[in-house]
Parts: sequence; C-alpha cells; structure tokens
Amino acid sequence: MAGSITAWERGPRRSTASTRLPWRARRARSASRSTPGSPSPRLGPTPVRRWFSLAVDGSRTLRIGALYPDLLNIYADRGNLMVLARRCRWRGLGCEITDVGLGEPLDPGRFDLLYLGGGQDADQRRCGEELAGEKGAALREASEAGKVILAVCGGYQLLGSSYVLGGESVPGARVLDLHTVREDGPRLIGNVAIEVDLPDAGGPRVLAGFENHGGRTVLGADQEPLGRVLRGHGNDGRSGFEGARTANTIGTYLHGPLLPGNSWFADWLISTALGGVALSLLDDALEEEAHRAAQVAAGLTPGR
Repeated sequence: MAGSITAWERGPRRSTASTRLPWRARRARSASRSTPGSPSPRLGPTPVRRWFSLAVDGSRTLRIGALYPDLLNIYADRGNLMVLARRCRWRGLGCEITDVGLGEPLDPGRFDLLYLGGGQDADQRRCGEELAGEKGAALREASEAGKVILAVCGGYQLLGSSYVLGGESVPGARVLDLHTVREDGPRLIGNVAIEVDLPDAGGPRVLAGFENHGGRTVLGADQEPLGRVLRGHGNDGRSGFEGARTANTIGTYLHGPLLPGNSWFADWLISTALGGVALSLLDDALEEEAHRAAQVAAGLTPGR
C-alpha cells in the first residue's frame, strides 16, 4: 500500500547544495573495543507491499525494508522510518519503504537499509523463531555485504544469538555477537546519552534518547559496542556500553523515536546506505533544538 504522510511535514526544506556533509561509506574495518571511561574517541523475491513511496525523477532512491512492522511497532519507533523518508524528500531523493512480514522471504539485494523496531515479548518470540532460519541467514548476508541495518530495542535483541526469558530461550538472527537475559530487578528506564564514533561522521558525536528495557544485553568478547554511556543505563546498567555495531549493522536501546532527535545520525544512515553519496545540508534549526533538548533531558550540557 502506498501513500504519502504529509500531515506532519513542515513544508519544503531549503537545501544548500554547495555545502556537503563529509560522510562517505567505506569498507568495514575492525575497530578495537574501547573501555568504559576511556577518552572520547539470498532468498526468493521479497513481496512488494509498500506503505510509503517517494520518488523524484532522475534521483537516487533509498530502498528500505521494514521487518515485521505489524509486530515490532511499539514505542513509536516507526517514526524513525518517517524521518528517513522526509530527509530524503527534502533533498530531492526518492525513498521506498517495503514491509517484510512474518512468513515472507527476505531478499537482501532488494534493499539499501533494513529496519527492525521494538516489540512485546510474545511478538519477539514469533519473530525470533523465524529469524533462526532462512530470514536470519538473509540478514547475515546483508550485514556481511555492508548493507545498513538499524535495529531498536526488541529488534536489537533479535540480532543476537538469544533472549532468555525465565526458563525459555528465544532464538535470534545471530547477526551480532551478543545475547540478552531478562534478569530479576527493575527495568532500565530513563533518558540516556551515549558517545559514538562512526566511520566518516567527523569524530565522536552524541546520540540521545530514552531507554526502557527489562533485558540485560551482554556483548561477546570481540563485539564492538555502538557507544560509551555518558548518562543512563545502556546495555546492562553495568558495563558502560550501549548498543552494538558491526560494520554498518547497528543495534541500540535508544527510543524517542531515535532519529527525530538525532538528525545527524539519520543523515549518516542515508549517506552510508546510498554508498557514501554526498548530502546537501538542510535547515535543521528545529532538529538541532530537539537534539539539544534530548541531551539536557539526559543530564548533559550540550556542546560538551
């Protein structure tokens, strides 16, 4: 199903074509794992069921595959997809978002970016059972090919090997070297800010958002975290790490949704997914204010 989402659009954006962002995708490099407190540093064809499609004649088109959107859809994380689509449109780029649901095959070659949101435990079980098979193999193929994968909260947990709930172990896609355990004790809830250092992002940057998870995620010995916790709990409330990253595959617990308050990260995802295309700058006054507010909510002083 295709349609446009115009109710929340503020109108045309002014793009400064002469000013380019420095981000360029490059082949994944192995990165040494930092320590807490360290200085800043193929299967058959995919059914085409599009809920959103923007195309501009003669432009590049970002092709996004949204996995299990009817099941992994809590915490307003679908807003992340809206942000990606709008930031493409404002630059004259096309954006096509296709749902890939339960029981539907995933062809990783069809997409530039794959997205998994958060879900309830029962829905994660259903997705996990499928991701333990061919669909998980397709995700691993996409990750190894350098495709961008963004997974939030429950989707992040599903990229690991397992999620243990009491005496039950929910399998995962085994894309990232991690596992999650639901421990006794309070949920990890609150505003959070982390420092990340992504390739071609111009040095360390801050991601800010909101976390709400009962699971404690443990990274494998060689698994790189997404970032270092500045404020908040992170993966487990103990390690000082948040999220995980391998090449262009990123998992995180940050909600908000994540991308409206971190527009620089949305642009990094778009640029990387399109093979390092140079993106013109947008008038991001409101987005920058949202990013500042998210940092303040987490207890940071912006500009640190």
